[in-house]
Amino acid sequence: MLQKEGAVRIPSGCAITGFISRDGRRITGADAIKSIAVMHDRSNGLGGGFAGYGIYPEYKELYAFHLFFNNNSAREETERFLNEHFDIVNLSRIPTRQVKSITNEPLIWRYFVNPLPTRLAASQLDETEFVTKCVININTTINGAYVFSSGKNMGVFKAVGFPEDVGKFYRLDDYAGYSWTAHGRYPTNTPGWWGGAHPFALLDYTIVHNGEISSYDANRRYIEMFGYKCTLLTDTEVITYIFDFLHRRRNLSLTEIADVIASPFWTTIDAKPTAERERLYYLRNTFASLLITGPFSIILGYSGGLMALNDRLKLRSMVTAEKDDMFFIASEECAIREICPDATGIRAPRGGEAVIAELNEEGRRKCL
Repeated sequence: MLQKEGAVRIPSGCAITGFISRDGRRITGADAIKSIAVMHDRSNGLGGGFAGYGIYPEYKELYAFHLFFNNNSAREETERFLNEHFDIVNLSRIPTRQVKSITNEPLIWRYFVNPLPTRLAASQLDETEFVTKCVININTTINGAYVFSSGKNMGVFKAVGFPEDVGKFYRLDDYAGYSWTAHGRYPTNTPGWWGGAHPFALLDYTIVHNGEISSYDANRRYIEMFGYKCTLLTDTEVITYIFDFLHRRRNLSLTEIADVIASPFWTTIDAKPTAERERLYYLRNTFASLLITGPFSIILGYSGGLMALNDRLKLRSMVTAEKDDMFFIASEECAIREICPDATGIRAPRGGEAVIAELNEEGRRKCL
């Protein structure tokens, strides 16, 4: 019997897209909306979101905290905490516009902050660890408050709704950045709520994800031994913390992290030349609990770059392309063609292959 389009669940649902200008050209958020909107049928209206990098050049030395509050008492308690630990240079509601399909929105505020030197010195932590602990403290101890973005010169914007509506709601056409990622959600095992929408973020690391993590409990138990707390009712949250832990705290390269979370099978490792085999044995054994199993395709955003990665069996679709200084990643080629019809070099990365695009020297000089 014929089914109407959209009448059945899409098992590979969720849409991801991202792009970066290697030259550091600032591109309006409208392009990110246009790219994700063409994959509308991969999501179901229970979550959408965006991450933009280079969007706050006037405050690029400050941490930009984006927060959801359930009520004003949560906001007031959070602001007391922030005043005790940070110099608040600017604060305001995040501008939004009315969109009929976006409802039940929390209070959405933005704070540009720097750690107070006295508090930072007393903590005996480096600055990024101090900020991380403060973010986790707010998210786990202040009822009704959630920091959903905390990096420098970047920001996450997310909500319950289709992604194109979320982009309009946050007025992303008013922002411009050198890099954008976007997500349209099709939740299967977890609820659709504002905090559970993608991207997930910590400092400047953001993750958009299509798939399902069957190793979530093992990954979560391991990462929480190092002070992280998974509180957002979705498996994707743990991927962000894994990247922060391995990249910032353990100083692994992005390709080494790919070899941890999407490690080759033992038979593949055994067939490698000696030096490569020993390297992969070390990573696989040392970080065994951070192997992510289950189908996934992810885009990692970070200051200065993007990384695309599939699970090692490539159970979720993802393609990449280029045009001049631009690099594109998406679940489907149509999302790239929608904003760059003459993109070249369309390819589907292999399972477990890390594809990385970063600002060039000119771009870094302009943006970082």
